[in-house]
Amino acid sequence: MLTLEHPDTTTPAAVTDIPLGALLAACDAQPATPLVFSYAGRTIQRGYHVTEVKAGQFAALDCGANPEAWSEIFVQLWDVIDGYRTHMTAGKFAAIIRKVSEQVGLDLSARLTFEVSDGVAPLQLHCAGAPVRVGDVLTVLLAPRVASCKPRDRWLEAQKVEKECCGSPS
Repeated sequence: MLTLEHPDTTTPAAVTDIPLGALLAACDAQPATPLVFSYAGRTIQRGYHVTEVKAGQFAALDCGANPEAWSEIFVQLWDVIDGYRTHMTAGKFAAIIRKVSEQVGLDLSARLTFEVSDGVAPLQLHCAGAPVRVGDVLTVLLAPRVASCKPRDRWLEAQKVEKECCGSPS
């Protein structure tokens, strides 16, 4: 198993949720570079497959009875070794996503979630960070997608903005 050094790979807070379009742009900039996903302290195996790409439109109520609506793209990765295959290139990954987009019409600004499994363990949901060039590969750090309370998150964000704007009270 290959282990890559990547800044703070242990906490979900280290990963900013990037949209699909940002990932594709990074892949387009380095199409011949192997694309490697890192999650749970390990690197995805060299024969990984993109087994499914799903697009969803969601409408919900959060725990404060506030309506929520969003688009989300799910990319399912099968973490396996497949013969003598190497990690797929960023260009091949982008081509797979674009092929799906031709048929399904993917929203490039949609929230991006990766579903990862080795075919034995249950799927694990991850958010993706911005791709980073590490050595000769393009690495995408995946972190567990955790539950949150949206009203609390909005309140905390407002407090942060207020503090940045007005400074902390003396």
